[in-house]
Amino acid sequence: QVQLVESGGGLVQAGGSLRLSCAASGRTFSSYAVGWFRQAPGKEREFVAAISWSGGNTYYADSVQGRFTVSRDNAKNTVYLQMNSLKPEDTAVYYCAAVYHPASGATLTTGYDYWGQGTQVTVSS
Repeated sequence: QVQLVESGGGLVQAGGSLRLSCAASGRTFSSYAVGWFRQAPGKEREFVAAISWSGGNTYYADSVQGRFTVSRDNAKNTVYLQMNSLKPEDTAVYYCAAVYHPASGATLTTGYDYWGQGTQVTVSS
């Protein structure tokens, strides 16, 4: 079992930045691929970004490409999502998710087994 806890959300003005953290406990996190997702009120949850277990590969949704950066520090069992140039349409609850995937540099948009409780990000115009 892996437990995930997100933090770093908050209220920010359009054009501002936030850094979300996803702290893991319970297993060796370095063997897990991690993704970030978000869900806005009345909308389906959507993929935001993913990072391979080593951190060597990343993948982003078109809507955040060039503005968001995902990274990880396996020594700290933590994955980060740096969000710059935030827009009101980025407002959502952001979730991190993990899946055991040690054999490749895969970045996954689906198939995650473990989820955090989410952190609210609100971008005002």
